[in-house]
Amino acid sequence: MRRNLGLPRPWDGDLWHYANLGRTHEMHRHSELEFNLVIRGTGVYLLGSRRYQIRAGDLLWLFPAQEHVLVRQTVDFEMWVGVVKPRAVRRIASDRQTEVLLQADPRGEFCRRLRQEDSARLQGLFSEVSLGRDQPAYYNAGLAYALLRAWQLYQQAPEVPNADVHPAVEKAAQLLRSESRRLALPELAQQSGLSAARLSRLFRQQTGVTLVAFRNRQRIESFLRLYGGGQRMKILEAALQAGFGSYPQFHRVFTRMVGCSPRRYRAGTALPLPRVTDTTSARGRASRALPPRSGRSWRA
Repeated sequence: MRRNLGLPRPWDGDLWHYANLGRTHEMHRHSELEFNLVIRGTGVYLLGSRRYQIRAGDLLWLFPAQEHVLVRQTVDFEMWVGVVKPRAVRRIASDRQTEVLLQADPRGEFCRRLRQEDSARLQGLFSEVSLGRDQPAYYNAGLAYALLRAWQLYQQAPEVPNADVHPAVEKAAQLLRSESRRLALPELAQQSGLSAARLSRLFRQQTGVTLVAFRNRQRIESFLRLYGGGQRMKILEAALQAGFGSYPQFHRVFTRMVGCSPRRYRAGTALPLPRVTDTTSARGRASRALPPRSGRSWRA
């Protein structure tokens, strides 16, 4: 899904600090070139058919034609996120060393682990640049330097091994992100080309999230868009359209993931969206990565 980041016209991009607030994410892409510098915790990125297991010090580049999603992150996960508009990239990437940044979907791997001192330098630079938003000329100059410096340090760093995602896992994720959120596990497995047991096991192994958790993330994200998107839908109408089979099922999943009942959420719709959290993980520890216990049924 192509996303409009809504960047102000005077800015050439944006640079901000991201911390795990427990909210769900969905597969997306955007016209801006993006780079992420992980500064704390660990996470799992799906980038097309690739899977990157990232940790502190990793610098990852995401290009305009590449759909991506952060499917798992630890409670302490933090990173710097930078995005640069296409016209600015064309102006900044003006030599042979930076020409790859002009491509929409270059071949190869684009995740490397920086030395600790180089990561610290970039963090300091990003922090300073981010303070200049009220001065567009200064901010744009800072963004240009931040982009070039990040690319320079990236080229000097070793590559981070990544694993290709099995085609059936990618297919299942695509189906669950589409309007096929009502598919039962046997139907999903059949369309993905594996048995239900093998698909469930492989999906968890390669994404770090169960099929149930992933599907419910997509449903809750869809509900929040429908109900909070100005379409004046009733809660039940938005829940059914998001893929839930009944109100009790929706209520159970919503309360577990969002942290409050739909009624309490409705009473506070003028407030920012609540954090989407879960209280269990595969090891039974408190977590915001949203994986339910592996013993739970597909019916959630």
